[in-house]
Amino acid sequence: MQLFQLIWSEMACLVPVTGWPMRARLRTRTYNSHLLQLEEHADAVAAALAELDARGPLSSLEFEDQSHFTDRSAWYGPKRIKHILRALWDRGLIVTHHRQGGRHYYDRAERVIPPEYFYASPMEDEDESIRWMLARRCQSMGLVRPIGEPSIWFGCGPAAQRAAAFKELVEMGQLVPVQISESGAKSWPAYLPASALKLLEASATAPRVLFLGPLDSLLWDRRGVMQLFDFEYVWEVYKPEALRRWGYYVLPVFYGDRFVARLDGRLEQGSWTITRWWWEPDVMPTADLLDALHVAAENFAHYLRANSVRVDAGVSPPVRQAMTIE
Repeated sequence: MQLFQLIWSEMACLVPVTGWPMRARLRTRTYNSHLLQLEEHADAVAAALAELDARGPLSSLEFEDQSHFTDRSAWYGPKRIKHILRALWDRGLIVTHHRQGGRHYYDRAERVIPPEYFYASPMEDEDESIRWMLARRCQSMGLVRPIGEPSIWFGCGPAAQRAAAFKELVEMGQLVPVQISESGAKSWPAYLPASALKLLEASATAPRVLFLGPLDSLLWDRRGVMQLFDFEYVWEVYKPEALRRWGYYVLPVFYGDRFVARLDGRLEQGSWTITRWWWEPDVMPTADLLDALHVAAENFAHYLRANSVRVDAGVSPPVRQAMTIE
């Protein structure tokens, strides 16, 4: 059984715990901004760790210290313990033991990470660490533009070091340089994992419909998605409702080799309800596409552990017929 650890890696991600030694530099150097906070509240930090040692794993609600800050970012809320836990989590002193209803339960890293990884020699060489992180990022995304959005490069070093690392990874045979063309007029350099070449050469299979989550790694580079697929996507969850063009949690719909639609829905009491559906302007839903949509709805309902899929009356009849599952 493969074990995973929840970390921040461009997005909140589950990564194999086998990478614990390789992320040592990221834990000790990337999060230096938290050092002052931990030093400022040394007594509270010691008390929190002592509580974990005695009673862990614990959520932030279960610590004795429930005091509030008056001058801290609202991102983690006003409670001091939540800021301390995040700082300890970033440094790798604690990890997420499990989550319940979206809430983290924390414990000492050495009680969660298997000993063969926790006590393994850390990867401390900066150049080696950057190469490893870039290779992992390319593996996660499938295709990476070196000029991609800044958030993609979290933990991957500055631009000059990344450029050298990309070159070295190509020389080592781990990455392959490619060109992304936009309507034959312009092209952009990108990198593909060498292991993915066999997928490009594989025989074509029947196209599938996929519903992509807003944080799917394919969507991390929004501008790259626009260049590759002529599809503009923005996750509007943080926009005020009046400024949203589509909706709170709209999912892109992929079919074959392109994005064909987007949907808005909700999961309530074991039923997934599709409230709105938008086809891309040039898409005509064929019988094959609607058949694939029905299969995708069944699979996604199983993933959601939903008992049924319902479609509101305002959605077009072909979509309602294809996706309704009782």
